[in-house]
Amino acid sequence: MNELYSIGDVARRTSLTVKTIRNWSDRGLLSPIARTSGGNRRYDDDAVARVELVKTLRDLGIGLSTVRRIVDRQAALADVAKAHADALAIQIGTLQRRHAILTEMAGRATSTEEMTLMHRADEAERTTQIREFLDHVFEGLGDPGFEGIRRSMTPVLPAEPEPEQQDAYAQLAELTRDPDFRRTMRQSAEILAESGIPTSRLAITGPQRKDWDSAVLDPRRHRYEAMLATVNGWAA
Repeated sequence: MNELYSIGDVARRTSLTVKTIRNWSDRGLLSPIARTSGGNRRYDDDAVARVELVKTLRDLGIGLSTVRRIVDRQAALADVAKAHADALAIQIGTLQRRHAILTEMAGRATSTEEMTLMHRADEAERTTQIREFLDHVFEGLGDPGFEGIRRSMTPVLPAEPEPEQQDAYAQLAELTRDPDFRRTMRQSAEILAESGIPTSRLAITGPQRKDWDSAVLDPRRHRYEAMLATVNGWAA
């Protein structure tokens, strides 16, 4: 019989905490192969290998819900990796633009007034970019329900934003430049429109359901929603 391991054993073998292993087990990312008479969970070598895979995917910044779909073979690792690589490219682009601005400021005597004007111009460009993105997603979709959906997807910076809100706003604007993300979001809006009930995913059936699920589970969509919540000051 293969050796069985306690949660503590698995934690030591994978350099993780017992709390993490228990959390992942409770979430269904790994299942015990047996239990002791006292109800303690026991895992085999396959479970340890699965934990190592989950750990690797988490280290790459992939969310637990997506990780579970990968380890359960409900999602292709290559597709998820591409989506996350695209999201990382957006973050890199944001940092490069910030670096360019700071380099320009460092290279010449920039007054506080000039710095403020540069910041406002950059912010105005981002606002225009996000508005154009939402126009692209929802243009021509007649159901009035989409107006509410659009409002719920609109980031609104406060008069005196916190640094993390400014950063999220910048990354949102960069994300809306991604052609594939724009196509995905437009496609999901069109699917909702064709379903006849834009506020209910339960109305989507048949071949469209696969495209809808793919759009909803796209990590870039989750990133958009997370950054939107940060900008708008919504509770996490």
